[in-house]
Parts: sequence; structure tokens; C-alpha cells
Amino acid sequence: MADAALPAEETDVVLGDLGVLLLESGTSVTDVRGSLEQVAQRAAPDAALEFAILPELVMVSRPGASAATTTVIGKGEALTFRQSARAGRLVRDLESGAAPLTVAHERMASIRATPRRLPGVQSVLGCGLLSLSLAALFRCPWWAIVLALVVGMLVGGLTLLMMRVRAAAAVAPFVSAFGSTIVVGAVASTLDLGPVPLFAVCAPIAILVPGALITNALLELTATDIVTGASRLMYGLIMLAFMAAGVYSGAALTGLRIDSASAALVGEAVTLSTDRGGWEALPPLWMAWCAVIVLAVGVGLAFGSGFRLTVVCVVVMTGTYAVLAVFSPLVGSVVATGVAAAVLFVAARVLERVTLAVPATVSFQPAFLLLVPGTVGLVSLASFDAQALVSAPMMFLSLCIGTKVGALLADLARITRSTVFLRWARPARMGEL
Repeated sequence: MADAALPAEETDVVLGDLGVLLLESGTSVTDVRGSLEQVAQRAAPDAALEFAILPELVMVSRPGASAATTTVIGKGEALTFRQSARAGRLVRDLESGAAPLTVAHERMASIRATPRRLPGVQSVLGCGLLSLSLAALFRCPWWAIVLALVVGMLVGGLTLLMMRVRAAAAVAPFVSAFGSTIVVGAVASTLDLGPVPLFAVCAPIAILVPGALITNALLELTATDIVTGASRLMYGLIMLAFMAAGVYSGAALTGLRIDSASAALVGEAVTLSTDRGGWEALPPLWMAWCAVIVLAVGVGLAFGSGFRLTVVCVVVMTGTYAVLAVFSPLVGSVVATGVAAAVLFVAARVLERVTLAVPATVSFQPAFLLLVPGTVGLVSLASFDAQALVSAPMMFLSLCIGTKVGALLADLARITRSTVFLRWARPARMGEL
């Protein structure tokens, strides 16, 4: 039945605000439209509503004699993982009819007002742990792992400050990449360490790499959301170029050289070895599993997951790493990325339907630090590595195809309709952390 307690105009406003909430939680415009259509069918089945979605704007139209259109503009404030999870539950309740549209406004206000303790401290510490764990996961030497922790926290603090000023936020990717590379290059030059591993440079700034933004842009393009997909893709490439320019400039000033034999993808890390000892030794292979857990904790702190969702992050990222570790030696890193994306998407949809009711918007997102090859594109631009320039587009396409296949399998299994949720599809902002 239609929600008779709300007049038509207020129904349109609530639906528009719901769409903005989903955009703030990182849902792609394709999926926002699908969710709003399902909610509208439940709340107002007699109204022929149409939706136009842009990255920060939702338009709700009622075709006919009046041709009324309601426009709701978002503030661009990204939600934490915990808020995104609550937003996902609200949408599920509205789609299933478990909650009427009359309570949506109150619940959305409650979601936006969800408190977060010491957000700045959590963000900086989360960036540090994320950087340290990536350096360990990709088997950098011990000195690089310790340095990644320190530089990651510095980058987190610097970006947090710059994001408070609109003009400074535009150059934050360049400044963060430049500052991080300067510190790493200065340490490598002082200690005469020679060529440094890839992730000694990339780990501290990995959280800013727009790999998921570019991936989601490709997904939206394939879903015929041309305007949004093209704009996201262009912004992601510009952001990637800014970061590459920062790495290149910092490396040129300090004489930093990147070790071409270091690991760029998860599947390549297991093949690394060295005969050096002490601080230049590589961590043992078994520590990669510990690094994945620390990475999940860092993601939880950086993106405000809370304890329960952090546990979900640990499970999801451990499972993703296991799939990559098994399939990479068998079929190569490119195909393994697509397989992992497909398996993870189906698993996220299954998890969404169990008692925990964890939305796929949250459970699917943390694994992107392991799946998205954004660092490959970053370093290929900064070092003019021809092989990496070829590998990066193939990895992005593999990830897109794997995600689409996972959505198809989930749909065929009647787990859910075919939708894809990617939170990290927006440019990384410390407001998200």
C-alpha cells in the first residue's frame, strides 16, 4: 500500500534525501536509482516517479500535467562505515516494507548524527596502521615497514589539516605524495639503502589512490550512466596524475629509485626473497596473514567502522587474501583479481542476508585495498614503467568483469537484485576517514 501519511511533495523530498544519503555512503548512482525505484514502488505504487541521479544531487520527477520535479542537493559530507551500514539497513527496511516511509526522515537524521569518538586520532592512527600493514603484506624490508608507519601517520595528519581548507584540498593528493616521497627518499639516501621497494613509497599514500574511483567509473559507464561515469573517470585520472607528479618530484629531488623487482600486486609478494639480514631482511611469509588483520583494523579506524564492523573487515579481507593467494600462482594476478572480486561480491550478498544484516556496501569495500591495482597505475606514471602501464588497465577491467559476474551469480541465485556497491569510488577525503 502507498504511504498515505505523506503527501506527494513530502514523499518526493524524503526519497530525494534518501538518495543523497546513499550517495554520501558511497553507493554508485546506478544503485541509488535502483534502490529509490524499489522504495517508491513500496511507498507510492500509484505514482509514476522518475529519478535522475548525479554524484551529489538527486532529482525526483512526477511526469504528467504538473511535471513537478523535486531536487535535493547533498552537502558532500561522506559517511563513516558505521553510518553507511545503518543507511543500508534503512534502505532494506524500506524496500521490504518493514519500515514505513514516514519514519525515514527521523532515521536519516539519526544516522547523520551518529557520534564518533576522537575522529582525528582514529584517522591518523588508522592511516599509520594501514600503511604499516601494506608494507608488511607486500614484504618490504623491516626498515621500510617501520618507516611506513611513521610516514603514514604524518600523511594522515597532513591530509586531515589540508582537507579543512577547500583550496588546499584540491592539491592534497600532490602534497601528500610529494611529502611522503621526500621523507622516504631522504631516509634511503641517508642510510644508503639503494633502490627502495614499491610499497615503501606507495603504502603511506595508498589510502588516497583513486583505484576504486576509477573502477566504479568503469562500472557506471557499462551501466550506461555516461555522465557520472565519465566525470568520475576523468577526476580519478587527474587525481592519479597529481599523485604521480608528487612521487616523481619527490624522487627527483632526493634521488630516490624504486626497485623494479619489488611486488606491485598481492600475488607477487610470495615470490620475493633476499639474503640480507637485520633491518634489510624481509618478514616471513606467515606474517602476511597478521598484516591482513592489522590492515583490517587500520581500515576500521580510518573509516569509522566500530568494533563489530571491524570484525567483519577482518573476515572479509582475510578471505580476499586467501582467494588471491590461492589463484594468483594458478592463473596469474590479473585473472585472480577478477575471480576474487566475483567470489567476494557473492559472499558480501550472502552476508547481507544473514542475521548480522551487514550491508554489502560495507563488507565489500575494505577488500578494495587488496583488489584495486591503483598503485600500479600510480608508479607506472611516476616511473614510466611500460609494463605497469599495460598491466594497470587489464587489472581494472578484470576487477570490473569479476564484479559484474558476481552480481550476475547473486542475481541468478536469487540472493538479491544485480547491484554493485563501492564506497571508495569517491576521491579519498579525510572527512571519510
